[in-house]
Amino acid sequence: MTDHPTPHVTLTATAHAPALELPAIGQGTWYMGEGLAPRSDEVRALQQGLELGLTLIDTAEMYADGGAEEVVGEALAGRRDQAFLVSKVYPWNAGRDSAIDACERSLRRLGTDHLDLYLLHWPGSIPLAETLEAFERLREQGKIRRYGVSNFDVDELESLTTLPGGRECAVNQVLYHLGSRGIEHALRPRMQRLGMPLMAYCPLAQAGQLRRDLFEHSAVREVADGLGITPAQLLLAWAIRPLNGRRDVIAIPKAVQPQHVAENAAALEVELSDEALARLDAAFPAPGRKVPLDIV
Repeated sequence: MTDHPTPHVTLTATAHAPALELPAIGQGTWYMGEGLAPRSDEVRALQQGLELGLTLIDTAEMYADGGAEEVVGEALAGRRDQAFLVSKVYPWNAGRDSAIDACERSLRRLGTDHLDLYLLHWPGSIPLAETLEAFERLREQGKIRRYGVSNFDVDELESLTTLPGGRECAVNQVLYHLGSRGIEHALRPRMQRLGMPLMAYCPLAQAGQLRRDLFEHSAVREVADGLGITPAQLLLAWAIRPLNGRRDVIAIPKAVQPQHVAENAAALEVELSDEALARLDAAFPAPGRKVPLDIV
């Protein structure tokens, strides 16, 4: 553990919004609202995370068919101004008018009049130009502050940036963890050149084609034990580590148990040495070529 300033990632200023610093670890809500845990526990976990500085909350209309947004809305009742709120629209709802309707439904479930960030959940058949037009209308109406994308690989990102409004894309949210490093070959460097932060879902290797049982891997165990932290904290600290001297990743793990929420927040204080990073690189090397984007 260190006394260094809490790691943060900066959203670049746009013509319509100033630069904004966000904590490098936020809170995910995938599988919330599905009855896997008591709703009261999910609400309490999100509120605990806010109190511990995990102020970014990510959700989506897809999660529990809007149920996760309702959980988030309950958690933010009376404290909306404490959170940076992110939601996502289905690609088939991302049309010129349908995206407006989808966003308004999300806002009702969330009990708020605006989103801080609205993402296209993954590329679909509706032309990107149409989605961007809808996002810009939502921004003009004050219903969203920024917009971005999710599950976009390099080619899709390149197409996006050529369109009107494409350069206003605030983030790209993709699967990223120690066992799934494919984005480091081309996508993350390209995003760094664009000044576009990355949101990492499944940072604890909960999913993905390249996942491994990282918590039990000998290298993960030994490095974590040597630092006096849990494997989960090690994986989070690794995910948000600077690359090429820049910290550009916001990890969004989901947690319900109070201990896990506290551990996630404490991971912000973990600084990995060059020796620890080298050990993890040796055990889980980044690919030396372009690989398909890992998605779930």
